[in-house]
Amino acid sequence: MKTVIAAAVGECVHVAGISNFLRYAEQIGWRTIFLGPAVPIHEVIAVAKRENADMVGISYRLTPENGEQLLARFAEEADELRSAGVRFLFGGTPPVVERVRKLEFFEACFDGTQPAAELIRHLDPTAESGPQIAHPPQTATDRILHKRPFPLIRHHFGLPDLEATIDGIARIAEAEVLDVISLGIDQDAQENFFHPERQDKLRHGAGGVPVRTADDYRTLYQASRRGNYPLLRTYSGTDDFIQLAEMYVETINIAWAAVPLYWFNQMDGRGPWDLAGSIREHQQLMAWYGQRGIPVEANEAHHWGMRDAPDVVFVVSAYLAAYNARAAGVKDHIVQMMFNSPPVTSAAMDLAKMRAVMELVSRLVSPDFRVWKQTRTGLLSYPVDQDKARAHLSATVFTQMALRPDIIHVVGYPEADHAVTAKEVIESSAMAQHVIESTLMGQLDLTGADHIQQRTAELVEEAEILIGAIQALGDSSEEDPLVDPEVLAQAVEAGLMDAPQLGHNQYGKGEIATKPDQRGAVIAVDQSTGKPIPERDRAQQLVTNWRKR
Repeated sequence: MKTVIAAAVGECVHVAGISNFLRYAEQIGWRTIFLGPAVPIHEVIAVAKRENADMVGISYRLTPENGEQLLARFAEEADELRSAGVRFLFGGTPPVVERVRKLEFFEACFDGTQPAAELIRHLDPTAESGPQIAHPPQTATDRILHKRPFPLIRHHFGLPDLEATIDGIARIAEAEVLDVISLGIDQDAQENFFHPERQDKLRHGAGGVPVRTADDYRTLYQASRRGNYPLLRTYSGTDDFIQLAEMYVETINIAWAAVPLYWFNQMDGRGPWDLAGSIREHQQLMAWYGQRGIPVEANEAHHWGMRDAPDVVFVVSAYLAAYNARAAGVKDHIVQMMFNSPPVTSAAMDLAKMRAVMELVSRLVSPDFRVWKQTRTGLLSYPVDQDKARAHLSATVFTQMALRPDIIHVVGYPEADHAVTAKEVIESSAMAQHVIESTLMGQLDLTGADHIQQRTAELVEEAEILIGAIQALGDSSEEDPLVDPEVLAQAVEAGLMDAPQLGHNQYGKGEIATKPDQRGAVIAVDQSTGKPIPERDRAQQLVTNWRKR
């Protein structure tokens, strides 16, 4: 076990930063020795020699001029230790750090503006003399493992002007606050990239950046090759799925694919495919990415939640997406869990719902199928008022951290008002980063409450009933009903997978009624009485009706 000692030196008595530094070191596995405040230089050096320290952390937060003189003397007296391989880090106020950096003695200097993940890189116990890589890993799973215990931070970004988006990506990368930039491309790029004859000039830039050539993607990627080298990813599109996937791999080294099971087709008006046909196409797309070892995200459950589906449908849709990803040969599956969807869901019931998702999906884990947790704030839940929106972002990230996610998809605080600028992406990511760092110092157990545990168990039981009902639709199917596109489509047509906002739809029934109960859980209710409908009764009746048709 490596040893790190730390102290506030000279006349400085401020040790909060030193305490945080040692706390992170302990979490990673270092043996830590705290020397305290106002420690003389000679004592620091003596202890470092006696304890065979591998690293020494020094802090000074008083007058810059005094600090510069003190640390210059420290550097001179500690030079023998540094020559012997001992590593030195410094922390102080920005004015002090500005002067101390000029000494060129310390491996790194921290002034409080750096994310904690940067400190973690220097505390990597496998490193012999500082971080051994020029920039963080360039695959999603490697970067997740490299950054732990911190989650990756992802944010959506795409302006209706290509040049502005290129400039914005460069600014975001240089700010080093974001690990993954999700390119928001406009609607024509999603639907008609390979069909310029179908593109509409009036829709140019509608919903995102108007990429029209492979070189546009290459230019966007090159803009990210600076700072902390964030990963890039983008939409899977609504047609020509494999052709788009090939281009994404070649141009932006796509970090992972987001593939739905039920969406982006004629059912939601966002693609040309019928329901069963799009399910089949999406299964093939999952397989294509799986063959290449590229992770696949379930772009699924939140679409049900945003249409006011009951919690059980949300949970089952997440399970079906994971089930199909595994069947398609995906090795790394990212479970997206959008909180506040619908916005009436309480924080406690959100946690219960996501715990139920993970309990079911975890049953699928094997040596060939890894699962990674991604959380995000509900897109429809933000207040228009910007001050309230900032508070909402921070509060929801705090709740999400109870699940210890591998990835947090930050939704910029201005989303209810306008598409976020690069400046607002940086601000929103910094807010999330602060919350993350605070919770990793020690968070209350938000999931252990009895009512959360009880709701989780309820949802798992209800989900098993609904999954069994879907399987019953495929009694005559020769293949597994849960991966049969026809059976999966029939689950929607029969009303098993349903949401109120699917009314007047050629595929979805939209006949289910939902409302939040007194706990803030979203449940199915009788339209005429408003009373809860047990999932067993609802599923049984729908299967019976389907067989009678």
